[in-house]
Formats: sequence, C-alpha cells, structure tokens
Amino acid sequence: MALNVGRLMSELERMTVTELRRRSAEVFGEETRSYHKAYLVRRIAWRVQANAEGDIAERARRLREQALAIADDADLRMRAPGPARPPGPAFLAAQTPTSATAALPAASDGRLPMPGALLTREYRGRTIRVRVLPKGFDYEGTIYRSLSAVAQVVTGAHWNGSLFFGLEKPRSEEATR
Repeated sequence: MALNVGRLMSELERMTVTELRRRSAEVFGEETRSYHKAYLVRRIAWRVQANAEGDIAERARRLREQALAIADDADLRMRAPGPARPPGPAFLAAQTPTSATAALPAASDGRLPMPGALLTREYRGRTIRVRVLPKGFDYEGTIYRSLSAVAQVVTGAHWNGSLFFGLEKPRSEEATR
C-alpha cells in the first residue's frame, strides 16, 4: 500500500503534543524529550516515510546501482571528436594567402606587460600563472577581464590585481621613497 504523505501530515498536525509524543515512542521505539510540536510532526512523518519507502542509504544504494547499469549499457566514446571532415580542395583554393599590417594596439594600462607575457606569483604553496592576452587574462584555461578577477578566484577575497601580481607597489611603500 502506498503511503499518502499529505494525509499523514494532516493527521499528525491535528494531534496534540502528548499524542505526538506517544506516536513518536511507537515509531522510534523510545521516548522523546521534545515538546516541540512542529519538530515532532516532521520527525514522525520522516520516520514513517523511511519505514514505508526505505531509508535514505538504501535508496541511494538502489539509485547508484541503476546509474551503474545505465553506464554499462552506454556506448562510450574512446577518442575525442575531431573535425567533421577535413576541408576539401575547393575550400583551400578559395583561401588566398594575405598579409596584414597594422599597428599593435597599445595596452590600455601602462602597468601591464605586452600580450603574451606570463605573470607568476606564489600563493599559499601554489604557483599562480596568468597569461596576458590582448583583451583579458588567461588563468587555467578561463579568460578573465581583469587581474582583480583572477586574484579573487585564487584567493576568494577581493584584491587589487596589480598589487596581487606585484605590478605596482602598495601606496605606503611609494610614500616612503
């Protein structure tokens, strides 16, 4: 017989605290010290449902077995997918080799090194490496718009990215010069 949790909850909510304590003793096999009605209702409903449908650990075990069975049946790819097909001769002929000349855009921030430079910093036993890109910073394969964003990901707190990577001195050191 399927358990109707809604009906059970409404029955429990209509009970007095004394009745709930008695029902708790029946369900759990021991007296409870609680006189908190809402707590007793939730706890009794949970236990009745666990008894009817199986405990959480048992349910997790069944779900894990189902997942493993599904994974055994799945066709798994053994190699990374490549291009759909290599470009044909017509595509290659349409590509005319050209050379472009243009001035490199100047870095908007004079503190930053040229694109392609690698910024490194030791932080809590880790070496942090960030590559400067023309428009952003590459840290562990993710592109960030600012060094401060990288510093925040690394430390979990807000940092001035230039200070974190040592591109500028803190103001207190500049004042002593």
